[in-house]
Amino acid sequence: MSYHIVIPARMASERLPGKPLARIGTSTLIERVWLRAQAASASSVVIATDSDEVLAVARSFGADALLTSERHPSGSDRIAECADLRGWSDGELIVNLQGDEPLMPAGCLDQVAGLLAAHSDADVASLYDVFADEAAAGDPNAVKVVTDAFGRALYFSRARVPYRRGVTGAVTWRRHIGLYAYRAGALRAFTRTPPTPVEQAEKLEQLRFLESGRTIVMAQASEAIPAGVDTPEDLARIRRLLTSAD
Repeated sequence: MSYHIVIPARMASERLPGKPLARIGTSTLIERVWLRAQAASASSVVIATDSDEVLAVARSFGADALLTSERHPSGSDRIAECADLRGWSDGELIVNLQGDEPLMPAGCLDQVAGLLAAHSDADVASLYDVFADEAAAGDPNAVKVVTDAFGRALYFSRARVPYRRGVTGAVTWRRHIGLYAYRAGALRAFTRTPPTPVEQAEKLEQLRFLESGRTIVMAQASEAIPAGVDTPEDLARIRRLLTSAD
């Protein structure tokens, strides 16, 4: 199986400006993420950024890096531009590894790419894990996914779905993990499609695929995926964890 990993990295994070270049020990956050990607079996790993500074730093540690537009509304759009710049065909597989995931297990990168490769009828693949308790499932920042009997996503929501009406233990709540594999053609079509009504209501771009009739195949993550870096507090936690391991 051949696939590409693209790491979208932008400097203008609202909660943590300059996040890709945040220091973790002797390296930067973006280098730590790139090293996780290098441990997977992808045929190529590309950092796609909107920043000349990130581009220079990435190339200094040996990464393949591209400068992309500052106008992209999402990482998915940035990855689509990368696919065009590299001339990847519509059938090629691309894994989106967010630039703030320095603890992503390499096995999960291979898993999500393999999942899409194994389902020729699917456009996108992604992963989930199971909530430990009902209270955690009630957090609107933790996205839930409901699938059919064949593992195809039926819906994603910030609400606690499915709703248990008068029953206990009938279903488990599944937490969606924002790790995606796309067919390049499906990703290009996604970026050409305007945001859809339910996507805008939930503020979840993966719903655009479903509302457009695309298929997303899901599987439970083969390994635990630790939380990434969204806030200064997250960065402090990652620094403690990774610098103690160095």
